[in-house]
Amino acid sequence: MSIGDKLTPIAESFTLKDHTFAVLRAAILDMDIYSPNADLRLDERKLADKLGISRTPIREALARLAQEDLVQIIPRKGVFVCRKTRQEILEMIITWAALESMAARLATENATDADLAALRKFAMKHSSDAVRADIEEYSDANIKFHQMILELSGCALLGSTAEGLLIHMQAIRRRTMGESDRALKSVVDHMEIIEALLARNPNLAARRVREHTMRLHDHIRKTWTRIETIGSSKTTTS
Repeated sequence: MSIGDKLTPIAESFTLKDHTFAVLRAAILDMDIYSPNADLRLDERKLADKLGISRTPIREALARLAQEDLVQIIPRKGVFVCRKTRQEILEMIITWAALESMAARLATENATDADLAALRKFAMKHSSDAVRADIEEYSDANIKFHQMILELSGCALLGSTAEGLLIHMQAIRRRTMGESDRALKSVVDHMEIIEALLARNPNLAARRVREHTMRLHDHIRKTWTRIETIGSSKTTTS
């Protein structure tokens, strides 16, 4: 699947510069960029045709996306969605684990009973997706579950810092959900995390979140033996 499959024409009433950037960014966030079949190349002409606009706002949007490290512009080769190396992925997961474990600790103090009940209801609602092996649906709900914990911390900076990792964490979790029964294992972990939050036990909540995320780290370290990045020799093997 390519980014073009997610796009529809932009209405002229929008401010093209900002809206084109927002549309392309959202489409990239929705991509499964670590799928072996992912089409990472972004064609300016095709994007312009798909959105029904000129290529100028497309170029401006791609330049902004490059500043956010979401795309890579390579002279004479083109523009590509950034895919991290295996080592970079492992480091991002460690960073996410640190951020979310602190968020879980704070959530035991700052989240209301209603907040935690809503988190539990959300997790229970989407656990059936994993049982049905509806991996795409569950993987999207999975990342939302983790974002909710960050929000319940009451610390906005934790959430905004994690936002910089979101595109890759979302794509990483989407791919791994179909590997080694991780979706079903994830449901069990989420329930244990919620139990710790409901018990208002900061140490246990932080530990369960950290261990849950580090299991993802260990899975990738052991099984993702080859990741190819675009425009360089940064192909990594274990």
